[in-house]
Amino acid sequence: MKISNKIIERHGLKIDEYKKIKLLLEREPNLLELGIFSAMWNEHCSYKSSKVHLKKLPTKNKYVIQGPGENAGVIDIGDDDAIIFKIESHNHPSFIEPYQGAATGVGGILRDVFTMGARPIALLNSIHFGEEKNKKTKNLLNGVVSGIGGYGNCIGIPTVAGETKFNETYNENILVNAMAVGHANKNKIFYSKAKGLNKPVVYVGSKTGRDGIHGASMASAEFDENSEDKKPTVQVGDPFTEKLLLEACLQLMKDNSIISIQDMGAAGLTSSSVEMAHKGSLGLELDLSKVPCREENMTPYEMMLSESQERMLIILEEGKEESAKKIFDKWDLDFKIIGKTTSSNKLILKYDNKTVADIPINALSTDAPIYQRKWEKTKLVKNKKLNNIKKGNFKESLLKILTSPNHSNKKWITQQYDQMVMGDTILRSGSDAAVIKIHQKNKAIAVSVDSSANYCNASPQVGGKQIVCENWRNLISVGSRPIAITNCLNFGNPENKKIMGQFVETIDGIKEACEYLDFPVVSGNVSFYNGTNKKNIFPTPVIGGVGLVQNLNKVIDHRFKDIGNEILVIGKTFGHLHQSVYMNEILGINDGLPPEVNLKNEKNNGQIIMQLIDNNFVRSVHDVSAGGIILSLAEMSMSSGIGVKIARPNKLSNIFEYFFGEDQSRYIVEIKKEKISATIKLLDENNIFHETIGQTQANNFSVEKEFDESVDKIYKLNNTWFKNINATIKK
Repeated sequence: MKISNKIIERHGLKIDEYKKIKLLLEREPNLLELGIFSAMWNEHCSYKSSKVHLKKLPTKNKYVIQGPGENAGVIDIGDDDAIIFKIESHNHPSFIEPYQGAATGVGGILRDVFTMGARPIALLNSIHFGEEKNKKTKNLLNGVVSGIGGYGNCIGIPTVAGETKFNETYNENILVNAMAVGHANKNKIFYSKAKGLNKPVVYVGSKTGRDGIHGASMASAEFDENSEDKKPTVQVGDPFTEKLLLEACLQLMKDNSIISIQDMGAAGLTSSSVEMAHKGSLGLELDLSKVPCREENMTPYEMMLSESQERMLIILEEGKEESAKKIFDKWDLDFKIIGKTTSSNKLILKYDNKTVADIPINALSTDAPIYQRKWEKTKLVKNKKLNNIKKGNFKESLLKILTSPNHSNKKWITQQYDQMVMGDTILRSGSDAAVIKIHQKNKAIAVSVDSSANYCNASPQVGGKQIVCENWRNLISVGSRPIAITNCLNFGNPENKKIMGQFVETIDGIKEACEYLDFPVVSGNVSFYNGTNKKNIFPTPVIGGVGLVQNLNKVIDHRFKDIGNEILVIGKTFGHLHQSVYMNEILGINDGLPPEVNLKNEKNNGQIIMQLIDNNFVRSVHDVSAGGIILSLAEMSMSSGIGVKIARPNKLSNIFEYFFGEDQSRYIVEIKKEKISATIKLLDENNIFHETIGQTQANNFSVEKEFDESVDKIYKLNNTWFKNINATIKK
């Protein structure tokens, strides 16, 4: 069969790649084989543009059990407990069909976690939308939030934290990144590596349909004006079936039946079978006539490339088939032996007693293209003098920021998520990090997701460092010790030298921070081609971090606790305003460089905060990030109902630079007066820069002579934007 260039291009393959396929097969592929190569060689599955750079990231420390390369990363938190976690993107599907795109993103990341033997205990998300005036934003926001809540709430996993951001860069390409965290016994971790010959290969879960065909290929290409026509490639999720699949898999995992197990995620049966065989250096022979289908007359092509949800592929020990089938029958799920492991090192597919595909496993995996894409360094723009900042109105500036889309109270979103189901959520959305108790134990984990696209756009290397450090600070601020991260790297077209340069430099920044802080990357995802009609999004790396709280009594949050306590800033304030919230929201200026990150200060300041918490010296802690000291103070007041009386310790500094500057490595702490002496002594002994900026007080939020309003008033103002957009959506 001669395959035309048009068919090759429709499969997302380059002509040179097709020529390589013919060399590897020593013949022309048939259409099914072409589809399989398309699935395995696309950007989403092969990482062909990013693999050479991802290898630079640190992936190990004393806590890491499993780093990148499996369904999810695994860390040891002591007492035979392991935490399994990962973040992934579902950007393109969520733009085309927001509810199902977001919902199946949640379902897919949950399967990555429980396929390794973990019971999921938390969900997080990082979602980015276009500006308010963009006509698509409101419906996309409503659909995505409903999809996240709908799936998570129905399956009964708490959605405990996340972030929602708005910027015109996402007008035509939103980002939906979903993170799942699970708890397992570290001696009962399950992997996807196939082992043994003539072992039964079993299909379990839902039946296969025609939804999601070529979904992974769609995620490996830019959008254009015809993107809306791609709705058939978006999968349809069923959280109730996923709940049954979760319980059935965990029940089967209690004995020694499973040799390997793999979620059917992107590229469905194709990727799951190839990955299992590749990792085990084995072959697989599958009879597609035995695949459970929910639609009539499905072809082998459709079966192999469908991305129908709630499905798993399992390799079982011989003799365990009947006992395993009883478990899946009990949960009313399909269980079908569809093949066996072989020594052929090939993927051999049969249908109606005919061989319909015969492909060497290595041709789909190790022989897949790996590109050293050309890239260019980001041109850094020098900071201009800000001559007009002294002319600003401090009060109007703060109120404008507090009522803006990015800094308004987001309870309208988080209230749609069940954050308390399972009963182990200690801190949830609105905190620096969420904290989830390890069931029936006196310890917990802290989890947080963070991103900073404007920093990365201005200086990818600094932005990459900064977002790792912000995640580190968030975990520390709730009383945990940061252990490891997962990342979702959202970028534009890697064939563009400028975009590829942003990616390379961001990786360098992440690497530098992770190495210095001993904060390795254990799992993650790269999402390229986020753009429409050659217009790419800002580089948006999202970091999901996990920390360990050894003692539940040490959990702390950012809410002020008492009136009359001292307020200190830990870390030095230089007043860096470029790329800050103040410059963007108030001055309308988007140029200049982000604040530099001093990793030595970051580490030292973080460690002293951990020590202050451990010694019970502090009543509340909040990291200083977007919006600077003033926004952090406002968040502390609004969440507690307690006011502040604040003044600059250095009157020579400009009030806007001091309070709105976004210098890194800083924390705000609340300390009882009787603990002040001991606290300052500890800070001085460790050469930690600190400043006393005021005290807590009743009712009013007061900053020098510039601002004096009731906490209740600023809280109500902070709630306006989402109330307004909610009302608009309902209409």
